[in-house]
Amino acid sequence: MRAEQEPTGRRTSGGRIGGIAAVAALAGLAWVARDVPAALGGRLTGARAERVTRSPQFRDGTFHNRASTRTMVADPGRNLLRELIFGKQKRRPSAAVPLVRPGDTTIGTSHDLSVVWFGHASALIEVEGRRVLVDPVWSQRCSPSALVGPKRLHEPPVTLAELPTVDAILISHDHYDHLDMATVRELVARQRAPFVVPLGVGAHLDRWGVPADRIVELDWSQTHDLGGLALTATAAQHFSGRGLRRDGTLWSSWVVAGAHRRVFYTGDSGYFDGYAEIGEQHGPFDVTLMQIGAYDRAWPTIHMFPEEAVAAHLDLRGGLLIPVHWATFNLALHDWSEPVNRLWAEAKARDVRLAVPRPGERVVVDDPVPVDGWWQAVA
Repeated sequence: MRAEQEPTGRRTSGGRIGGIAAVAALAGLAWVARDVPAALGGRLTGARAERVTRSPQFRDGTFHNRASTRTMVADPGRNLLRELIFGKQKRRPSAAVPLVRPGDTTIGTSHDLSVVWFGHASALIEVEGRRVLVDPVWSQRCSPSALVGPKRLHEPPVTLAELPTVDAILISHDHYDHLDMATVRELVARQRAPFVVPLGVGAHLDRWGVPADRIVELDWSQTHDLGGLALTATAAQHFSGRGLRRDGTLWSSWVVAGAHRRVFYTGDSGYFDGYAEIGEQHGPFDVTLMQIGAYDRAWPTIHMFPEEAVAAHLDLRGGLLIPVHWATFNLALHDWSEPVNRLWAEAKARDVRLAVPRPGERVVVDDPVPVDGWWQAVA
């Protein structure tokens, strides 16, 4: 009898150990996922919700583009999941992406204008003695989770602690690769600048502890004056959402206008006739920051192809074109270097001035460094 009972005892002990391991695994998973509910953001309530409903862009419970768009377009015979797993595209660089430290943090006054691109859509606009930080994302993943989601292909060239004092933090929309909870929380602690955002996005900031007096929410065509520097929300053709609900907050492009210099930033957008209108109303622009990556024929109306970015730049009456929204996160099925290769070819064909900085490199708009194809050596 004793010999028959021993295996049972061992199974019982093993079962306990397995149970403990399962509980520990679940606890670990819960610990890692503890910030996910907060990262999803806040909900529109009270006066903020009432203001949203008065927007000309808001109807039937959601925000809308001027033209009808679809986030996904049927493509018969194409299997996106199979292509994602087995596709032959080279979606990551072969070597380390070269980073540059911006160096001297002093900025000029009067007519001075420069741009520091940190990777993806994050940039610092230095205009007429002011600094505007655009769509800052410093986390390792653009995701509500620290475990899953697109991971950085290069580190930020500087830490948030190394950023100089900024005068405004500009957000284009609430997608994770443009609005990051951890980055926002650190900027709240380290900076004193207001967050200037499209309608409804303030609900997320409010949940993450941004003081109410540091949240400025604008509808398209509305302007926030920053002591002579005008930040104007302008139209874009995209969508929004951090959870299951879509289009509960607005998306925008932005005009940053000083007394002498003007900058345009696309945010995320498909190509549309609004660019010509913005160019007529707010241009010409000394420099445009144009979204060029994460495009696909399956979503042609919400992200521009590189050739369309050049066309939009011309519609905007832009001077120098700086590409953004590429190099940092793998968000589409094209090769890592394809967006900037296509952009360079189109810019040369249409005689458009172009600067392609390394992450962290400062571009002096009046004297940009010539394009040298640096990305080709690491692609």
